[in-house]
Amino acid sequence: MDLGEITENVEGDRLSNLPDDLIHKILSFISIKHVVQTSALSSRWRYIWTSMPFLNFSTKDFPRLPRFSKFVTRLLSSRNNQSEVFSVDLTFRGKGSPEFVQRILDYAFSHNVQQLNITCLPGRVYYVGEFPPPLFSSQSLKHLTMTGRIQTCPIPAAPTWVLPNITTLNLSFYDDKCAALFSNCPNLKNLTLKNCSILNSFRIHHSGLSSLTLENGRDCVKVVTPQLKNLTIKYWRGIHLISAPNLSSLRYIDHYCCYKDNDDGPLLLPTDLCHLEKVDICIDSSVDNEAYTRKIFCLLQQLHCVKFLTLNLELVKFISSLKNLISHQPTSPFVNLKSLKIYPVTFLSLGVTLSTEIQSYLLGGSPSATFTLVSHEEIRAVKNVTSARNLMNELHDKLKGNIETDTSHELTEHEQLRRKYNMLEMINKELTKVPASHQDKDKLQARFYGLLVEVKTLFSRDEPATSSQPSS
Repeated sequence: MDLGEITENVEGDRLSNLPDDLIHKILSFISIKHVVQTSALSSRWRYIWTSMPFLNFSTKDFPRLPRFSKFVTRLLSSRNNQSEVFSVDLTFRGKGSPEFVQRILDYAFSHNVQQLNITCLPGRVYYVGEFPPPLFSSQSLKHLTMTGRIQTCPIPAAPTWVLPNITTLNLSFYDDKCAALFSNCPNLKNLTLKNCSILNSFRIHHSGLSSLTLENGRDCVKVVTPQLKNLTIKYWRGIHLISAPNLSSLRYIDHYCCYKDNDDGPLLLPTDLCHLEKVDICIDSSVDNEAYTRKIFCLLQQLHCVKFLTLNLELVKFISSLKNLISHQPTSPFVNLKSLKIYPVTFLSLGVTLSTEIQSYLLGGSPSATFTLVSHEEIRAVKNVTSARNLMNELHDKLKGNIETDTSHELTEHEQLRRKYNMLEMINKELTKVPASHQDKDKLQARFYGLLVEVKTLFSRDEPATSSQPSS
């Protein structure tokens, strides 16, 4: 088939006949570098990239930062300036000048970007203070995610976050010395802070916030959120929930060993949680901390309106040791309970049973509530399925070249193939532990076979590896 026939086929294919907006959506799943390369397909594709509203930049697509910076300059200057930008995804690493980052952000904000994802890959700390003010000021931005070792410069004279229309803010590994971080985000609805440090103590006071997630932090946080509906706290010390009268869902995960007897933890809640319906508390430890357990018991006492309660078996075991406290409770505090679910987290709780006293404390106020005690076998199956899925996702990304590791460039092609085959063996090991009756066993097995075929195909192309290829 000659070039003319190929071009004719490309121009006549179904994909080329799609409208631009649908093609843009399809191309949004790949980097802008590869989107630009589609211009060589045919005259139909020559200018498609110039109006792309989804711009995915990554320094991983270039061997050196200067080449990436040059690409950014040419792309932004050649793009259709009348086309707005809906989303920008920027992933970068390097010790070079941050000019390309500034250039991308300036362009995005001037073209009314609505979604912005910034990821600073491991390798250096990037100071947001080097960015121009538009990074923190945008009238159009609605969703902002910042991930990586990102820090701001010393405390500014006034709040620098001016995002009047932002509704979703996700910060991971973010450090800031400004306590008024969210004061100029009046429409913020969803806030997630993971591995963040914002002073030693700060306050989240927001009248419209409806969902809050705090994960892996040590700062003392005081929360005043009258419209908060969903609260998730994972391994974050020093939490004080001052006011959330409309809270309907609470997920709280912690570890006993994080606290000493004189610490303020765990979570402190108000007593007026009349709208609380769903609560999931998981607090695990191999060693009992009586002072902490008493505080957890007091926390449970405040959940009298909860309808769906989930607790881990280890926590129930520790609460059962507080016989004096339980015996002095005339009735169960859970008078609206519809469902109680208890599950084990570790296999250290094998053989743990629920005493009559603890069952009465949990279910006595709602005798018609449904009670489910999840077995260790069920939990083991869930963990094996999750592990197999994660490994398959990782292997899939490796096969597609979406994962870049610090040591991958040091390995030969055959060594990289061997690693992929080792991952297959790990996946197969996890799948053999999943009961045949599990609802996802067949689907997982089919996906495993598909990955196996891909890896074996790569082995067959690797001539030096042919003689040493392991049997399946």
